[in-house]
Amino acid sequence: MSDDDMPGPCMFAPEQPPIDTRLWGKERGLPGPYPLICHLLDTAAIAGALWDTVLSARARQRIAARMGVNVSAARTLVIFWAGLHDLGKITPPFQAQLPNEYARLQSDVRYSGAEGAHGEPLTHSAATQWTLSAVLPDLGYPATRPLARSLSHQIAQMLGGHHGCFPVALHPRRLAAATSWQPGLGQSGWDEQRRAHTRVLADLTEAHDIPTGALSGEVATVLAGLTVVADWLASQAHTIRARFPASGWSGSRAQLRAHWKQIVADAPGVVSQARLGRARPSPAPFGKQFPRIREPNELQASLDRELPDLVSDDPGLLMITAPTGDGKTEAALFAASVLARRSGAGGLYFALPTMATATAMRQRVRTYVEANIGGNAAMTLLHSMAWLETAPAPEGHEPDDTISDDAATRTAAGEWLRTGKRGILAPLAVGTIDQALSGVLPVRFNVLRLLGLSTKVFIVDEAHAYGPWMHSLLVRLLEWLGALGAPVVLLSATLTGRSASSLVEAYRRGRGLTAPLPVRPRYPGWIYVDGAAQTAPAERQVASSRPRLLEVSTRPVAWDTHQITAPVAAGSRRRALAELLEPDVRAGGCTLVCCTTVEEAQNTHRYLQTVLADLNQRGDLLLLHSRYPAWRRDEITARVEHAFGKPTEDDAPGRRPCGAVLVATSIVEQSLDLDFDHVITDLAALAQLLQRAGRCMRHTRADRAAAMGLRPRLSVLEPADRHDRLSIPRAWGAIHDPGLLARTRRLLHEREGRPVRVPEDVQSLVDAVYSDDFADRLDDAAQRQQQRMLDAQRDAGVLAEQQLAQVTAIPAPADVGDLAKLSNDGATVDDTLVTTRLGADSQRVVCAYTQPDGTLTLDPAGDRRLPRGDLTTAATAEIIAHSMPVPGTWLTGHGDDCEPPASWSRRPSAAALALLRLHPGAEDDRWQCRIGQRVLTMSDIGLHRE
Repeated sequence: MSDDDMPGPCMFAPEQPPIDTRLWGKERGLPGPYPLICHLLDTAAIAGALWDTVLSARARQRIAARMGVNVSAARTLVIFWAGLHDLGKITPPFQAQLPNEYARLQSDVRYSGAEGAHGEPLTHSAATQWTLSAVLPDLGYPATRPLARSLSHQIAQMLGGHHGCFPVALHPRRLAAATSWQPGLGQSGWDEQRRAHTRVLADLTEAHDIPTGALSGEVATVLAGLTVVADWLASQAHTIRARFPASGWSGSRAQLRAHWKQIVADAPGVVSQARLGRARPSPAPFGKQFPRIREPNELQASLDRELPDLVSDDPGLLMITAPTGDGKTEAALFAASVLARRSGAGGLYFALPTMATATAMRQRVRTYVEANIGGNAAMTLLHSMAWLETAPAPEGHEPDDTISDDAATRTAAGEWLRTGKRGILAPLAVGTIDQALSGVLPVRFNVLRLLGLSTKVFIVDEAHAYGPWMHSLLVRLLEWLGALGAPVVLLSATLTGRSASSLVEAYRRGRGLTAPLPVRPRYPGWIYVDGAAQTAPAERQVASSRPRLLEVSTRPVAWDTHQITAPVAAGSRRRALAELLEPDVRAGGCTLVCCTTVEEAQNTHRYLQTVLADLNQRGDLLLLHSRYPAWRRDEITARVEHAFGKPTEDDAPGRRPCGAVLVATSIVEQSLDLDFDHVITDLAALAQLLQRAGRCMRHTRADRAAAMGLRPRLSVLEPADRHDRLSIPRAWGAIHDPGLLARTRRLLHEREGRPVRVPEDVQSLVDAVYSDDFADRLDDAAQRQQQRMLDAQRDAGVLAEQQLAQVTAIPAPADVGDLAKLSNDGATVDDTLVTTRLGADSQRVVCAYTQPDGTLTLDPAGDRRLPRGDLTTAATAEIIAHSMPVPGTWLTGHGDDCEPPASWSRRPSAAALALLRLHPGAEDDRWQCRIGQRVLTMSDIGLHRE
């Protein structure tokens, strides 16, 4: 045996044994067991490549400074720690998963005394925590009290959480008698090998420095995220096969060094192949970035002229407030390029309220990216249905290539790393806000969301559109982003000064600035808050590109939307609609009717089918809501955008219909660039009404019906009783806050006959609705008392929502010492919690049509059989394309009646679906089923209750 084949003195202390290559780390789908030491080295090297590629130079410097070492030493420590993540696999319970291999170990005297240990309920991630809590102090890492805040235990806890959930802190007394409390750790031979593997990693990575003090919450989060991604990339079958040891490989010093040298050389390619990296923003001015905008408006020109000189190397927060249609999207993308260049951010995440708005925004951002972004410009759409928007993998290639002994992790890794599904890890992403807010909830792998956001400019559209619970989570997220050094851009059409201040102060808190900084949105305009400065923010008021007078009329009506066939009474909502729409249709105008609920939209459309029969006959009476199959909703949305979207120079004649009505829910009020001549809406909070008004005469167009006038009109239908008092329909449930509706109605009545000046009046009106002294302005004592009662109810509701957020959310970064708090001490929550709280329907269903022979099909005609058996990728996509959301209460207690084929459970995307087995109804175009006492019907107006 040559000297190179013997363990060298720098690799093993004299009393330490050589590496036992029979200890395996990966096996699934491989030629044989893959030595654990190889997997640890692979993960370490790839973590180094991620450090170099994903993090900016400024982020690396910030992490190193907080660790108390230089950047080179910080990198070395990161790769060493990442390599230690699977040290807990050197335990009987894990090794026993391959009985033949374990039998060879049991026959070795070094592993004696482990009888029965293989049956202990000890996961390898938990074993990693126990092991490192003992091994790291022996290497000189501090083990101070309390243990949860000591550096050695933090690292052990961080690496023990590489499956997405951080374990609870260990007790010093138990740690001192580890094998008694955890027999699954095995006796001395197992411990010797864990220490030998640690020594090899330390020597090959040259990790000899030790940080000063404990890890901050934000540093631990980033490093944990890097470790998870490195482990996943190193666990891919093709990554392992490329360097699988040859027969007879013994793990000698020379062989280990050769393996390390090879994976270090290959690691950047592994990261690049996953399309993880950094985008390079354009340094061009606004006009060059958006050449189709011949002349930037005042908002865009102001940012182009002044923002670059205000932004320092320290990331900050930009808040843009302007009416809908004033080019905030383009302004935000330009601002993101400025912030990214100065801060070193390597991408952006554009967050929107809903899946529909995210999908619509994706193409606008993609067009911008193709023209302006260099470097790694991989872009993804991120929401729960986004995978339908990407091309499916070829059959036979979809099963993920990620190897793991944990099924849940294997699935998660496939979802995060599969092409088109890199989520927030991709350099560029457009998605729903819940995907980002999940980063501050104790969900599994929340650190990946925080890692992904830490490398980007975070853009939030419709920042005003969230209730108290969601707003509180956004506040916590901004605090984390401040600590992580991520620039932020907030966009809003109607944001109160109080809300604006809470968002700005949260970001500054994350940057370590605690002095209050009240801000008042400049409308239209922008505010830039430097992340490091103690000075007041830069505030700029600009002129609107579309100053206009909005005519607002109110009409108290008796709410009769549920009365479909009853005679139409004077003063009813149906009568009001007919009277408002008749002159519009006669003039050839295009009108939006915005309803509060899906049922009310369906009933309204059904009523108008008789009142506007000619319009309906020619196909210009449209209906859009969420309770259509996904493919049908996309089809309608595309038609609506074509008919009522922004005009272009090459529009064909007749693109915009001559007389049309769209009946819709609130899904049309956000991020869809629609333009109508008149908007009729149910009463809503003032901010929502102004948002909907932004869909009226939004663009200058030559094909607008001349008889519709030049001023935008908003007609508000107020539910009222016979005494003209506000009477909120029961069907509205908790959709609107009664106090805000009452305040909005009062303000509108005060302004009756006077147009709203946009933008001059908008900010004062929005702030007035939320003012603390609103009730004091009322003349009538009874009205004051009523308003105070409603305000008290609202305040109680807001407080409850805020408290729920405080209880549910992870701690602020400054309060994180025990990393288990990031996982709620192991009691993680489902990451659909945010989506549910956003008001999204909680259950998705698929309608199956029962044919005469009993066959179930996806279409009434019987041409598309319901997929059964093992689902292919194409079959799964077809099923999801026919799914739609419904209120969970529709199916409560009747789950057995809605069970899909058992094989669907093997596909995560189809497993949670319910199946509605429909039968032909009395009318040709109707299909029905009974769920408990409820009859559900599918017809041309979508799925509805009878």
